[in-house]
Amino acid sequence: MKNVKVEPFKIIGISVRTTNENGQAARDIPALWEKMTNENIADLIPDKTEHTIYSMYTDYEKDHTRPYTTVLGCKVENLDNIPEGMEGYSFDGGNYMKFTVRGDLSKGLVINQWIKIWEMDLGRIFTADFEIYGEKAQNPADAEVDILIAVK
Repeated sequence: MKNVKVEPFKIIGISVRTTNENGQAARDIPALWEKMTNENIADLIPDKTEHTIYSMYTDYEKDHTRPYTTVLGCKVENLDNIPEGMEGYSFDGGNYMKFTVRGDLSKGLVINQWIKIWEMDLGRIFTADFEIYGEKAQNPADAEVDILIAVK
């Protein structure tokens, strides 16, 4: 893990309001990914600045134990043209703790790292945390995913 500064950016994508309570997110987030993939959502997002998929966690009610919003989408130049059924978000950027995980996505690679993060004292501020699924995440059996956690 290392400290990084993230510049402000905008994202358009699909979202779900969920919670980690009672395993709800473990059902909601995979369903959102399935929709993203099956409906080729990334191809429908206008004004993309890159093809990387971002999985954002934002609008936290309090912390990771309370409801929050998960957004799957892509960075965009602006929020002027948001397709029906999608949402646009503008993020302020800030200080982040960056974790990089490598391995098989189907074997809980990302959620296992989140479980470790939830147990760490990072000084989290619960504004917007995100995972980055770029070029190195294209092979699910041997993927590399960055997880960025907003900190003070």
